[in-house]
Amino acid sequence: MEKPGTFTITHRDIETDARVGRLVTTHGIIETPVFMPVGTQGSVKAMTPVELEEFGYEVILGNTYHLNDRLGIDIIEQCGGLHRFMGWNHSILTDSGGYQVFSLASLRKITDEGVEFQSHIDGRRHFLGPKEAMNIQRKLGSDIAMVFDECPPYPCDKKYACQAVDRTLAWAALCAKQLRAEGQLVFGIVQGSIFEDLRKQCAKVLVDLDFDGYAIGGVSVGESEELIIKGTEHTIVHVPADKPRYLMGVGLWDQMIETVAHGVDMFDCVVPTRFARNGTAFTRTGRYPVKAGLYKKDTRPIEEGCMCYACRNFSRAYVRHLLNVNEILGVRLMTIHNLFRYAAFIQEMRDAIKGGTFSEFRKQKYKTINPND
Repeated sequence: MEKPGTFTITHRDIETDARVGRLVTTHGIIETPVFMPVGTQGSVKAMTPVELEEFGYEVILGNTYHLNDRLGIDIIEQCGGLHRFMGWNHSILTDSGGYQVFSLASLRKITDEGVEFQSHIDGRRHFLGPKEAMNIQRKLGSDIAMVFDECPPYPCDKKYACQAVDRTLAWAALCAKQLRAEGQLVFGIVQGSIFEDLRKQCAKVLVDLDFDGYAIGGVSVGESEELIIKGTEHTIVHVPADKPRYLMGVGLWDQMIETVAHGVDMFDCVVPTRFARNGTAFTRTGRYPVKAGLYKKDTRPIEEGCMCYACRNFSRAYVRHLLNVNEILGVRLMTIHNLFRYAAFIQEMRDAIKGGTFSEFRKQKYKTINPND
């Protein structure tokens, strides 16, 4: 088998920077562009590993902060690492906890050494810095570990963004020196908020540290879609084209299409599972609320023509009923459908790039995602 970290671009679009690639990890090959379902607590909510495998998912995401806070890393290590603990035999990417610096702002104190968190579970205080984050990820045994970074909020002034970049770079340098699990890859994360010069500066230093891949961080934290795209554009030109590029926290279809056109390879987002729990279905012609009264007597499946288990066996009326009476099966069926549809969408995008029809796919998908535009 090829060495972990080998990234090969197999197809390129002739009109954009979209590409199809193969990233080798210790647990297999990830074909890109790829969408990674989020398994924050060691589980993709409402799904079994075998179902994710059947849909074609090759990599999922875990979270360093939450696994350590809720459970403790020693238990997972005693159980043979995160793969064995959760029964997943394919690749895992672990976030470092840098996003929680943003999302748990009211429960943390940042210093140049790292971040002291007050647990949102039981109030315990614990410290997470670059050394700690990498040590936890080493014990988890993830295939891809992310450096510890400071994800600034939006909006923030340039002085704050500068400080976040300085910390991110200092922490990245420390992360690069830490021990890894055998074959574990490490990705750097470019920060800089909405400031183009800061993103360029951050990327330049990270590239000199020679990570296995590079992530675009600090987007999808409350800013507009226009700024998400700009943040991607301002970053991607400064990271190597021969290594995987990961846009963190972005997962709406139109956003993925547009950023794939700029050369992004990897995505993660809670959208398909979170929207499923709220009763929203993703379909080829857009998304809609299954819980709405309009579908009370609707005998059609969640999406006509869909071949997922939920659509082959149940009506909208039944799924709506389950959701409205808080039956667990309703969330299961919605999640099955949304993740099946996401996997199909990503495969269609790969096939379009391979077949030289990505530009047509891009136009058509915009029409179906935004049918009123």
